[in-house]
Amino acid sequence: MIYKLLLISVIQCLLLCGGQVLLKFALKAMGNFSWSINFILHQLTNWWWLGCGICYALATVLWMYIIKNFPFSMAYPMISLSYVFGMLAAMFIFHETIPLTRWVGVALIILGCIFVAK
Repeated sequence: MIYKLLLISVIQCLLLCGGQVLLKFALKAMGNFSWSINFILHQLTNWWWLGCGICYALATVLWMYIIKNFPFSMAYPMISLSYVFGMLAAMFIFHETIPLTRWVGVALIILGCIFVAK
């Protein structure tokens, strides 16, 4: 049961993180906000929004499966793994420099998930 929860949680967290990455790309491509029809039409052709929505929708469906079939006290802490994937995305996709203190935080999150899973 634990390995199944862990696998599904990792997939769900990857989808959440993917949604956040695609949201950042969508917002970059958005341009300056205005109430004009051209702005709205431009957003309808901004495909980053679609990818973001798909990732969030799939993550939500997986989350519903998780909380229906696993103890909430185990399932809920597992979504903190999305922070770990977010840090990796910041480093590899957005080329951000990550200080040591944040890596320590990520290590503590992983350690916490290990304790919750046991």
